[in-house]
Amino acid sequence: MTPFARRIVTGHDESGKSIVVCDGPPPQHHSMRGPSVGADFNEIWNVPLAVPLLTSVEAHEPNERDFTIMPVAGHLLRILEIYPPKAGGKRTVMHRTQTLDYVVMIEGELVLLLDDSEVILKPGDVVVQRGTNHAWENRSDKIARAAFFHIDAQFSEELLAKLPRPLELMR
Repeated sequence: MTPFARRIVTGHDESGKSIVVCDGPPPQHHSMRGPSVGADFNEIWNVPLAVPLLTSVEAHEPNERDFTIMPVAGHLLRILEIYPPKAGGKRTVMHRTQTLDYVVMIEGELVLLLDDSEVILKPGDVVVQRGTNHAWENRSDKIARAAFFHIDAQFSEELLAKLPRPLELMR
């Protein structure tokens, strides 16, 4: 719906000198885009390891994988463009993920819905989302753009004892 993000990936040449490996929009080979979805999921980078292995260059393009909402393991960065209602945007279902998420608002306005409250997010706001039940909604008339950093996580035994059973997670 809007111009896509430019991704600059750095690496190293044969002598160890820092270089730009690629510069441009990252490939998007998934169907999570458009008015029928109500948003554009723009995949930027993902690593399936808890501790990424830094190499001179990546062996393959990280976006050349099956699409998942949340990483099964490791880290994922995506820029989400949530459409306004007039362009097909809709409230997401309430859901819980087994991830630690940092959500940075870039543009527009987005509502974070929790079990007991709502928070209106504006550019510059940052959410630290810690496995809570939540939903997202753009109630404005413009695109809401946010960067989502998803990190695989585990629930503590203390928290698991409080959560509903069966524990339903979005993947």
